[in-house]
Amino acid sequence: MIGPPDFLDRVAAGLVWFTALLSAINGAFMLFFPMDWYDFIPTVRATGPSNLHFISDIGIAYLGCALILAYAAANLRMRWLSALAGGFWLLAHGALHFYELLTGLCSPDRFWADFPGTIGIPLLVPIAVAILFARQRVAPAGLPRSVFVALTNSLTPSESGYVHELAKAPGHALEKFMHFMPASSHRHAAPANLFSAAQIGSVLVEDCGPCALTSAQVGLADGVDRARLNAALSGGGELKDDDALAFRFGEAIARQSVEASEYGEEIERRFGRTVRLELALAAAMVRAYPAIKRGLGLTTACSVTRLAI
Repeated sequence: MIGPPDFLDRVAAGLVWFTALLSAINGAFMLFFPMDWYDFIPTVRATGPSNLHFISDIGIAYLGCALILAYAAANLRMRWLSALAGGFWLLAHGALHFYELLTGLCSPDRFWADFPGTIGIPLLVPIAVAILFARQRVAPAGLPRSVFVALTNSLTPSESGYVHELAKAPGHALEKFMHFMPASSHRHAAPANLFSAAQIGSVLVEDCGPCALTSAQVGLADGVDRARLNAALSGGGELKDDDALAFRFGEAIARQSVEASEYGEEIERRFGRTVRLELALAAAMVRAYPAIKRGLGLTTACSVTRLAI
């Protein structure tokens, strides 16, 4: 989920915003004008006489869903689980309509007349989340433990050792760790090549070969040229201009060198304060992974790892 939101990310967020907006409008209509709502929806009369208190209650439920969905849509990649929570009641309400159709409590004509509002619109929420999941654009927090461990084994096997230990540790250690992970991969304004160079420069100082390769693989998935990543993995000597500057910046941060300030000022002069912040955050936080491995005796030195992708 590295990088700023792209077109499909915005589409997914837009679907959730749209659902939130319509839920808010319907909820407010039911809460403040229950009798008008009862008269306005033609299929409602078939369910029985009006109950103003009950209509207002349902209006509050719609407003609650709208609030949760709006919160989720503002940062859907991080808050996808909130989107599912906000859409749960709406989908359950639609499922009830479907159950009534199957049992004969609702005629097919009434079901299809209600379908756009009771089922069609709520389905936009899981569709939006599915768009993000299909492209691996979601934060890991919220994934079931077994799913996260299986994904780690498949996508980054070099990280699986300590992840398995975190999964077994008491006190929800793995869940807390999953909340930490997005901070170490936060990139919004920084160019992907600079971000990867800073991370690799930092992690090489920690002498963890698998960690360096993981950072390079993430950079490759983020669109960074393979030759640039291999140049960074080889020590940064062949990197040019901005890439070399970002690499040395990450390296200096990891070494706690006074040169970090000099490199940082030059990065800020060329790219702005936000890019400097993102590179500093990446270089500082990526060190946590080799540090955890070293503490658990799971580190493999760069000298015994082939550093190339």
